[in-house]
Amino acid sequence: MTHGRPTTTTGLPSLAQLRALLAVTDAGGFSEAAAELGVSQSTLSEAVGKLEALAGRPLLRRGRGGTVPTPAGERMLVHARAAVQAAVDALLAAQEDTQLRGVLRVASFRSTATHLLPPALAAFRAQHPGVTVRLLDGETGGGGQDLVRRGQADAAIVIEENWTDLRLTPLVMDEYLFVAPARRGTHPVTPEDLEGPLLLAPGPNSCNLRVMAYLRRCGVQPGRVTEIGEDSVILGMVAHGLGVSVMPRLALEPLPDGLVALPLPGRLMRPLALATLPHRANLPVIRAFTDALLAALHRPHAPAPDPAPALPGGASLLH
Repeated sequence: MTHGRPTTTTGLPSLAQLRALLAVTDAGGFSEAAAELGVSQSTLSEAVGKLEALAGRPLLRRGRGGTVPTPAGERMLVHARAAVQAAVDALLAAQEDTQLRGVLRVASFRSTATHLLPPALAAFRAQHPGVTVRLLDGETGGGGQDLVRRGQADAAIVIEENWTDLRLTPLVMDEYLFVAPARRGTHPVTPEDLEGPLLLAPGPNSCNLRVMAYLRRCGVQPGRVTEIGEDSVILGMVAHGLGVSVMPRLALEPLPDGLVALPLPGRLMRPLALATLPHRANLPVIRAFTDALLAALHRPHAPAPDPAPALPGGASLLH
């Protein structure tokens, strides 16, 4: 028996409660999260309520725009994601390389999802039929790198930067090209050609930021920039003489009729890499996917990781 000191009981949150908090936060509401998880709203409300009781304060706030975390909820989310991910990783780490199971979430740009991932995913599925791969939009939520940091993606194809908190596996170097109506001809591109009207991806898009920084370095100030969300719309407008564009090779394959794509006055590249969290990179399922992607890139007719890779299938965009 203990004398002279009060006895207290400290409750610990369950993984179910933490998952409920994450689900409601990510979905933006209880009904949306319940539909996504296939459970009742009352189940989620009860789980979050018990978590709030343990924390001693509200973790979520309901408003006109949906359900959002309170400041305390924001602080808890970081650790909730880490705790839930660690529990999942404990099981993933125990898997045998030849008997992988579960879900792998991969964030990607549209262009890389179209041209780089399909052969890798086909080979990966053949080798590991028990793994379901979910593709995520790598241009949302701050980019694929932030999806990996937040635990919402297991791996992401990104434009390589000096990120010390991520494990980056180099993939290919993708070159940006000047895109214009075919009637322009194939004579060399000059800085004056880049003055516009210029049609680009939206401002937060990584390609837009990269191209605008390049233009500033070249001393080019486009007369008019129109931001368009879909690559196909940009190319259609260029073909009809409504402007010119600067786009990566992989986003241009196959090049539609009526267009020409040529080297810029000074080369602009986007070094593509696969980003993972360092402590998760060697989990069997992530390591197997990384190996499958690298193997697919080094097969004949795949883009090679050199400063000037050919397009998939050996095609050329220099018409």
